[in-house]
Parts: sequence; C-alpha cells; structure tokens
Amino acid sequence: MSQNTTVAVDKPTNFIRNIIDEDLATHKYNKVHTRFPPEPNGYLHIGHAKSICLNFGLAEDYQGDCNLRFDDTNPAKEDVEYVEAIKKDVAWLGFKWAGEPCYSSNYFQKFHDYAVELISKGLAYVCFLNAEETRAYRGTLTEPGKDSPYRETSVEENLALFAKMRNGEFKEGECVLRAKIDMASSFMCMRDPTLYRVRYAEHHQTGNTWCIYPMYDFAHCISDAIEGVTHSLCTLEFQDNRRLYDWVLEHLNDFNKPDRPFQYEFSRLNLEYTVMSKRKLHQLVEDQLVLGWNDPRMPTISGLRRRGVTPAAIRDFADRIGISKVDSMTEMGILEAAIRDDLNVVAPRTMGVIDPIKVVIENYPDNEVESINAPVHPQNEAMGKREIFFGKELYIDRADFVEEAPNRKWQRLALDKEVRLRNAYIVKAERMETDEHGNVTTVYCSYDPDTLGKNPADGRKVKGVIHFVEASKALPAEFRLYDRLFTVPNPAKEEDFEAVINPDSLIIKQGFVEPSMQFAEKETAYQFEREGYFCRDSEANEALVFNKTVGLRDTWSQK
Repeated sequence: MSQNTTVAVDKPTNFIRNIIDEDLATHKYNKVHTRFPPEPNGYLHIGHAKSICLNFGLAEDYQGDCNLRFDDTNPAKEDVEYVEAIKKDVAWLGFKWAGEPCYSSNYFQKFHDYAVELISKGLAYVCFLNAEETRAYRGTLTEPGKDSPYRETSVEENLALFAKMRNGEFKEGECVLRAKIDMASSFMCMRDPTLYRVRYAEHHQTGNTWCIYPMYDFAHCISDAIEGVTHSLCTLEFQDNRRLYDWVLEHLNDFNKPDRPFQYEFSRLNLEYTVMSKRKLHQLVEDQLVLGWNDPRMPTISGLRRRGVTPAAIRDFADRIGISKVDSMTEMGILEAAIRDDLNVVAPRTMGVIDPIKVVIENYPDNEVESINAPVHPQNEAMGKREIFFGKELYIDRADFVEEAPNRKWQRLALDKEVRLRNAYIVKAERMETDEHGNVTTVYCSYDPDTLGKNPADGRKVKGVIHFVEASKALPAEFRLYDRLFTVPNPAKEEDFEAVINPDSLIIKQGFVEPSMQFAEKETAYQFEREGYFCRDSEANEALVFNKTVGLRDTWSQK
C-alpha cells in the first residue's frame, strides 16, 4: 500500500497523529498498522469505544491496517461469549479489522520459544518465591528490591526447570518465570517482572494444550511485533510498562530493529456517574444490581445499543473528547449532547403519553375518529408523513394539566385555558373529575373545529402546544425511564461503590403510543415529542417496551 503522510482534513490533530506524521515523513514505516487488543473477559464499554475509534480511525485516515486481537492469555477469566460480543460491538461501531481476528493464543508456541531465548541469554530465570515473599523482595517506591535467591541459577538448570513448568510438573503458584532486569530500578515493573506462570485451566482456543501462560506485558509486545504493528496505543496506566515493552523487544533477535513497534500512551476515558472498571462492571452483573451486561444503564456498548444510541453518536463523542495525555473526568453532558445532536437529525417523530389522564372532547361527534397527516420529521420532508388520529376521547400527559395555571407563563392545559394539541386542534379545558384521593382522572374539553393544523385560516394562535394520542387506537406501552446509574459523579472513588447506586436509575411507567409504533424497529430511536428519545427494547419479544435513550434537554431524568 502506498505511503500516506497527510492527516485527514476533517480530523483535529493530536500528539499521536504528530508522531505518525513524523514517522511516515522520515520513512521509519511505510504504512500505519494499529491494533485493538481487548481481553475477552467481559463486554466492551464506552471507554473501549474511545480506543476502538482511535485505533481503527487512525488506520482508516492513514490508509493503513488495524487488527482486532484478543489478548487471551488468562483462560480462567475468558469466555467465547465475550469474544463474540466484542466482534459484534466493533462491527456495529462501523469498523472493519484487517483479515481474520487475531488471538494471542495463536502465538503460544512462539511466546514459549522467545522465553527460552531469554533464558538462554541469561535474561530470565525460574523463581520459587511465593507471592508474599515476592512482594517482600520487590521493595517499595522508596527502597530498592532484593535479588531472589533463585536469580543466579544457571542457564542449563533454568531451561530444565522451564521445561518442567511446560510439562505440568509444578503446581499453580509454585514457581514462575521472571525476567532478569534490575531489582533496584525506580520503575517497579522492571524489578524482575513475571513472564510466565503455571495455570491449569482449559483455554477457549487451545483447550488443555498448555499449562503455562504468558503474562500480558510479555505477550503484548511480542504479538505487536509478530503482526507488524507500528504504533501500539495504550492508556496511561501502562506508561511505566513501556520500559518493559522496549526491553523485551530489544532483547529478542527477531525484533531488535528500528521499525519494530513502539508504545504510546493516552488518557483513558473517565465518565461521570458510572464506572469504567471491568471488574466493577462484572460485580454489578454478578450481584444482580443490573439486568446483565446489556442493561441500558450500563456503560457497555451493548447497553448503549439497546438504549438506542447510534454508532455515529459514539464516534462523534470520541471526536469531541479528543486524545491527550491528561487524565480527567468527562462530563456526562458531553455524551448526552452527542447522542441528542445525532438523534435530532435522524430520529422519526411520534407521540407517546407516559403518565396518561383521559381527555373527553365534549363537542366532538360520538363514535367518530378522523385521520390527520403529521410529519415524520419536521425538518426533513423526505421522511414523509405519518397518520395520527383525533376523536372524542384522548390521552394527555398528567404533567400537562393543572386545575389552575400557576402563572401567566404556563403554556400547558388548565381550566378555562386553551392549548393546541400537536398537529391537531385547539382545545379548551372546561371541567375535570378526580378520584377519591383528589387525583385528576378525566379532563373535559371543547375543541375549535376551525383550528386544524399549524396555520389555521382565522389566524388564531395559542402559546401552548401539548402532545396526545387518540384513545380508541392508542396502543398500551411500557416506558422504561433510565437515569444515571450512580448518585455521585465519581463512584469509583467511593469505599463501597455499590452503596451509591441510584435507586431511581430505572422507573417504569405504563402509557400509550400512536398505533404506528406497533411496527417500531428494535434498537432504533424515535423522538416521542416533548418527552425525549426512546427505542423499542430488543429483548421484549412482541411487547411494546420503550427504553429512554436521552432527554430533550440536559439530563436523562428531567423533562
């Protein structure tokens, strides 16, 4: 593929793009090759989406390649379910990986052989310190570590011991293979880190072929080098580990070359009112505090998809927050705005009454229902018209009626006050009925038959416009109103993050929708006028269940 040294004109630059531009200009590489390397031990979340957009986006912009590589070196926590979910999420976001998906497990034999090479060079040894002893020998941030008593074992004996590890002659935890680097290093990750450990667990790709598995820091850099990756992009928590990344590649004959991969770090996504730790997300699922990984309250890509968020909105969000080396907390409002801005353009309009009360139009003919054409989208005539209905009995939202208007600015319905029903007539509230608790059950109105449409012939205007559905054709529907999962902006800082879960993160209402919504597509967002964006739930079978995607204003929970 031809060399490309330019940045796409519609993409803001950042320090990673500057590095790539320099590398291409100096012919360090002829083509950009990135990778997205998730561990298949859970579902992807919005933080992973930032990395996906970065890695695949750079490959697209520079006409290069991006691999999807599963970092499957810990069989005890991995599952094929997660592999398939990750593939689905990446593809749904609109990206295509180069060739077939890659797996670190494809290289298990090579990892083993490279470990043997390091042992043969006197750069790795088998250590029998237990976990507690290893911590004690490692030292602290202010004190150097001490050499393991096994550090000077001969090359020949280390090769034999590593062969015994490979053959299953040691118990889990009995020994590990460690790199021989520097126990006095100011970087803790360089104090003879573990390269291999014994683990008796069936692997989803290799079965029981192996009983030793490489550590991430050893496998990751070698996988990059094997695949021809040029720019290995990681989040800032791996900044110190870059020293080990370089050390491994520099000490292996096959990879100690100027065009080998190099690691660069960027800030991870920290999003308000949620957690980005896969361990904590696992805990939420296992403790049944959410209804699975794709619960619409979860920050997972599958949860966002079920909620009605589009791939375009997520990609736009990734562009808005940008790439830097500064750790910060991203406001939830930035994600909400990206979702809202996208859906405002693409979402069809409809009407749904979430908390209904009945309206009776007393001067409308009995047993008559009329059809009215309303726009599917007020700014996009190409989306066509939809059929709504008007009759003697309607439903409106309870919040749209009060007995007495609280002030002159009140623009909804009140006794002796007029409003326009969306795309229909002007009505005036005349009287009401209540139940034994004083709750309004029915509002009796009159209508003006000469006021159909937005521009009535007589020029009458009213300030208030409210939505409605005609009662005889309305379809019962369940509305799931989602709010933020936690009550504090940074739940990860709490001693017990489960203690700050928002008890009102899900409120369920029973209401009504237009009859056309019987054919609403699942996971496709619609704007319920004046209420917000909703999508039909993907797991509700034939029932009409609508998940709230985002509100029309700044928060999910407010109208």
